[in-house]
Amino acid sequence: MRLDKYLADCGIASRSESKKLIKSGNVQVAGIHNLRPETQIDPEAVAVTVRGVPVRYRRFVYLMLNKPQGYLSSTRDGRQPIVLDLVPEEFRHFDLFPAGRLDIDTEGLCLLTNDGQLAHRILSPARHIPKTYYAKIKGKVTPEDVQHFSQGVILDDGYLTKPAQLEVLTYGEVSEIALTITEGKFHQVKRMFLAVGKEVIYLKRIRMNRLELDPALPLGKMRELTEEEISRLEG
Repeated sequence: MRLDKYLADCGIASRSESKKLIKSGNVQVAGIHNLRPETQIDPEAVAVTVRGVPVRYRRFVYLMLNKPQGYLSSTRDGRQPIVLDLVPEEFRHFDLFPAGRLDIDTEGLCLLTNDGQLAHRILSPARHIPKTYYAKIKGKVTPEDVQHFSQGVILDDGYLTKPAQLEVLTYGEVSEIALTITEGKFHQVKRMFLAVGKEVIYLKRIRMNRLELDPALPLGKMRELTEEEISRLEG
């Protein structure tokens, strides 16, 4: 790999700024200063420092975003804000995209990555990756609703959903629930409750597979996943 690309992939600087760093002698590879941007290196084997600070190579980035309302889970729109608008500068040079979508008015766990293979594995309909949502529902959610959801719900277009696990957290005129589904039809959670005569008034994704939204992560902020969290996401 070219040295300037290596530095850009590590998030040190843009490709053009990395070239300037190298030419100014601020970059060392195995203790060698006199380098060129096109110098070829083995990213997994060499020791690289910038101004004396060791650099950690990473090909892929995995970010947990606590998505706020008002942002599209998209890489481009032009009319409305998108989740990539929230990405900090240090990650902007990575070719990030949201792995899966959340509705514009839905909050919570959103994964941003540049790893297309991982995204395919967790989004493939054949894998039935469970996703859990917390919601506030206008209307009293009943044990009959729980039973109904466990057998699948017929949506407004006639589609029968796969069985879903509905847990009622609080009963009342506004009920609080947790719902786990294994598919991702358009507006599915909202449409499932409409099918039983109720309305979702607040929706937040709190889990994908075994990866839970960090409760300490503020709304609109993101952080990198740990190795353990990546394994929870996949298995």
